[in-house]
Amino acid sequence: MLRYTFHRLLLMIPTLLGVAVLVFVLLRMMPGDIVELRLLMDGGQVSPEALATERVRLGLDKPFWLQFYDWITGIMVGDFGTSMWTGRPVIEEIGSRLGLSLQVAVMATILAVSIAIPLGTISALYKDSWIDHVVRIFAIAGLAVPSFWLGMVIILLLLYNFQWIPPLTYVPIWEDPIHNLSQLIWPAIAVGYRYSAVATRMTRSTLLEVLQEDYIRTARAKGVYERLVISRHAVRNALLPVVTVIGLEFAFLIGGLVVTEQVFNLNGIGKLFVETVTRNDYTMVQALVMLVAAFFITVNFVVDLLYAALDPRIRYR
Repeated sequence: MLRYTFHRLLLMIPTLLGVAVLVFVLLRMMPGDIVELRLLMDGGQVSPEALATERVRLGLDKPFWLQFYDWITGIMVGDFGTSMWTGRPVIEEIGSRLGLSLQVAVMATILAVSIAIPLGTISALYKDSWIDHVVRIFAIAGLAVPSFWLGMVIILLLLYNFQWIPPLTYVPIWEDPIHNLSQLIWPAIAVGYRYSAVATRMTRSTLLEVLQEDYIRTARAKGVYERLVISRHAVRNALLPVVTVIGLEFAFLIGGLVVTEQVFNLNGIGKLFVETVTRNDYTMVQALVMLVAAFFITVNFVVDLLYAALDPRIRYR
């Protein structure tokens, strides 16, 4: 297991480096001069001397390869540069919003997993019964209803029935748990419902396939208790693709909740993405893309480890 883990860790390094090269090159291949776009976006005139001074300040007068070297070495020590819009360090801008997005993603994942695996298992065990139909309706509705629309409905119901809306100011959970949860539990429910619907459908489908395998029939023929057949043999093997879906959905939640964050007025990573693109803050865009890519790669690494834990054959290949 240790060798398997070390091998997977080594594979993360070239992947991150490839993403860094791709992001850096693509942003600089975009048409237009970033300095002119930034200084002239509101109209008016800027002297050539001011443009040259700004290029020197941003390090854009250096050769292409040297700019990349400065950027990648800064990332290694936690320095993602300075925001072109606010003038603050990028790491501070991201750090002030990452906690909110990460907490919503974790809460939505916990909610989705606690709903999806039991419902998916029950639906597969009682295939074509009324229980199965109810679970499938629940899952299909979750896939059909957009998260931001459900969030709007939640806010309207809270306002109409209780004359109350969630707080607008974010407070870390360790400072005021009640205030924090009263604000973030609602977007977590709105996002977690769709999340659970995807995982429920996947759990049901994979479990139905596993229940048709020969080793399940063999275990039943040997007289193994049905509960042990389901828990030890069926569910454990059926969880492999479910873990993949859960991991990818969790990584997506870090930077993909743009509209949901707008509905609940949350200053998260998704909203920061939109603001930086509209403001042509390329330094921040680079950092955010690298952050999301690092989350996806890290989540894939954790999923690989869970694969090895669920199926020992994987680690020995």
